[in-house]
Amino acid sequence: MDEQLKAAGGVAGEIAEYLVAQGIQRVYSLPGSHMKPIWHELDARGVTVVSTRHEVAAVHMAQAEAELRGQVAVAIVTAGPGLTNAVTGLASAYVARSPILVISTSPPAEQAGMGALEEVDQMALVRPVCRFARSVRSARHVLDALDQAVSAALGDDATSGPAFVEFDSRLLRSPRVRPYATYPRRARAPKHADPAAVADAAAVLSASTRPLVVAGREALGIPDLVSAFVEATGALYLDTRESKGALTDAIPSSVPAMRARAMAEADLVITIDRALDFEVAYGSPAVFRGARRFLRIGRNSQQVLANRRGDVEVRADASSALHALLRANAAPVHLDRTWRDELLRGNADKRASLARRMRESVADPAGGLHPYQVIDAVNAHVTDDAIVIVDGGDILSWARSSLRAPTYLDVGPFGCLGVGVPSAIAAAVNYPDRRVIALVGDGSLGFNVMELETAARVGARIVVVVANNSAWNIERAHQVLNYRGRIIGTETGYCAYDRLAESLGVRGFHVENASVLPGVLAEAFASAPAVVDVRVSRDPASPDTRSGLAEIPEYHALAAWDDAERAWLCDAVGGTDGGTHSDTRSGSADDVTPDRYPS
Repeated sequence: MDEQLKAAGGVAGEIAEYLVAQGIQRVYSLPGSHMKPIWHELDARGVTVVSTRHEVAAVHMAQAEAELRGQVAVAIVTAGPGLTNAVTGLASAYVARSPILVISTSPPAEQAGMGALEEVDQMALVRPVCRFARSVRSARHVLDALDQAVSAALGDDATSGPAFVEFDSRLLRSPRVRPYATYPRRARAPKHADPAAVADAAAVLSASTRPLVVAGREALGIPDLVSAFVEATGALYLDTRESKGALTDAIPSSVPAMRARAMAEADLVITIDRALDFEVAYGSPAVFRGARRFLRIGRNSQQVLANRRGDVEVRADASSALHALLRANAAPVHLDRTWRDELLRGNADKRASLARRMRESVADPAGGLHPYQVIDAVNAHVTDDAIVIVDGGDILSWARSSLRAPTYLDVGPFGCLGVGVPSAIAAAVNYPDRRVIALVGDGSLGFNVMELETAARVGARIVVVVANNSAWNIERAHQVLNYRGRIIGTETGYCAYDRLAESLGVRGFHVENASVLPGVLAEAFASAPAVVDVRVSRDPASPDTRSGLAEIPEYHALAAWDDAERAWLCDAVGGTDGGTHSDTRSGSADDVTPDRYPS
């Protein structure tokens, strides 16, 4: 036995050293007997262990860090229920393509299959929601497994997302085995654009008159380059949830309030690192009615093939592809400036109209602020470097187009409620000098409300603004409209979250009057961490309620898109579609503005 290797902490020390070499400064975790050796070795090497109250919160925190920093983040969970608690977080990161590494343990191999404490087939549980999953039973495989996991999480060869490595708990106390190679810090391997694909892309851009750029997460890492490309091509620009933030307002041709018309009338749609999922109508010809071509830019098949294959595909890093297109002077020869200017004016008019509606919103006479009153007050406290998280159903619907968010996170494409407080904590510990605001619904806050104690304990200076209407209000409103007002299970008992926050070591404030909200928010930021519990009216119908989102239409997320798809299919085969339509859903395809659209 090599005494030096044993003295350095054995396999647990080897794991810790690998994570340090990858630039990991903190891990999110919850104590468990199986994995404590890793904690001790990480702590000995200066890595901060952020101990949470629930494993799913630990994974949500890792996902938030990964998305904010654009690099792999780590959660460590114990065996059995620790792992099963984490699965929802893994699924959320999987759908969002967030590069996280989750490490867990299993009972000693000698007890496998005997009904050991916390024994369950963990690999079977995680494989469907991980890009990589491996169980390690031998010391010689430790570094290899970890390095493969980080490579998969980053998306070297396929789509990025969560990776999972499970270690036999007995192995953690075993001596190391000398590795075959060294394992320096891993970065995602670059992928350069093929010159022939760039030439094809330049040709379709040249022939276009109404180009539209739709961006995904990689755009956030190269804002100046994306902005330069959009300007050079004369394209209109739309963000999505992945790219929402400072870039939205930084690009002059951004038209979020004219989303439906831009999607319907563009003749060339350029996707940058963006899957055509439900948020962009799967690329349907019924929604993108004027699109003659799709130019799809991305590293892998999901970004260039899924649902609607690109007429031209550039399989490359977004940076490489955009640099190449700019060098090729790729731009329309006959840009339709009249169309472009009309949409820009329409966007400005709609944004101004929304600002007026927000200013003119009034509280419910029966009690409770209008959601726009809450958001308007929050906007006044959003600094240029603020990180803003939105967590909920009803309040997210109101906030999409109205909440100012220089850096933005929300429930993600998986729609995972409960991420607000964990994400805010991760943001605050990573960026302690930046303002962190979480706007959450009362139902969503309940999922991980105990993490307020974590915020207090780790000194995360977050402000959580709770839109409290004592209801799952999108579902309640849907029942009112579609089930003759029969309310079943969508109204909840009132929870005084300000008082609960105080019991967990966080300042608590309660607001029922719009006039005092600005002053209360100022005091909350001065004394963060803090919770501001605002009584909000249930009665205003949220944009998502009006768009039919709660109905789960057959073909699309939104009723207007679903109707358009039915008409398109009907035109293709002749006759009627035979489908059913609700009398309560409203809005045409051209009426799907950001406040009616899951951007």
